Amino acid sequence: MPLTIPAEAAVPQPARQFDDRERQTLYDIIDARRDVRNEFRPDPVDPAALRRILAAAHAAPSVGLMQPWDFLLIRDPDRRAEVHAAFLRANAEAEEMFDGDRRALYRSLKLEGILTAPLNICVTCDRSRGGKVVLGRTHNRDMDLYSTVCAVQNLWLAARAEGVGIGWVSIFRPEDLRGLLGIPDHVEIVAYLCAGYVDDLYTKPELEARGWRKRLELESVIHENGWPAL
Repeated sequence: MPLTIPAEAAVPQPARQFDDRERQTLYDIIDARRDVRNEFRPDPVDPAALRRILAAAHAAPSVGLMQPWDFLLIRDPDRRAEVHAAFLRANAEAEEMFDGDRRALYRSLKLEGILTAPLNICVTCDRSRGGKVVLGRTHNRDMDLYSTVCAVQNLWLAARAEGVGIGWVSIFRPEDLRGLLGIPDHVEIVAYLCAGYVDDLYTKPELEARGWRKRLELESVIHENGWPAL
């Protein structure tokens, strides 16, 4: 059966132009985004604000409009305690991968806010959504994962605009989280986020402030017309 375009299909409209103040606000939010660990307040996130944050995430671009993401909201203290225990096991393994001063510095870093934040959000990618053949994913199967990461970035920036801090916890064994949260095998875990209101934030990323590594200059990662010659 041929594809027909419905009568109410969207048609191009004049692109909205943003003024200097609006553009600067966006750049300010991007520049002020931080990975939050210790700074969460205990009060719950306002439901209306959370809805706006998740709506911003759901508005992210996705390959073939498959919208592969789901957002698991985890508030239960017992469930978060189980997740925290899984983090501690994985973190002990990670600590052993570093040597000398690097290990000591790693041990001193606060790498999660699972119990401190009033809300945890697990963002997943349903790789079966959209069927076997998805427009735009025919030659790069991981485009659905990249789409989900776009949703995470939207969520993070919208949260910052709402005064809500976000911390991305990546030190888990995926199978531990999968079992704790009942996530099916065909669904990938993309991000485990801690969320809550914050009053104070670092003026620069903590890893930079603590000397873990130096921020790269923008000019060092911009290349014209291909990879730079050696």
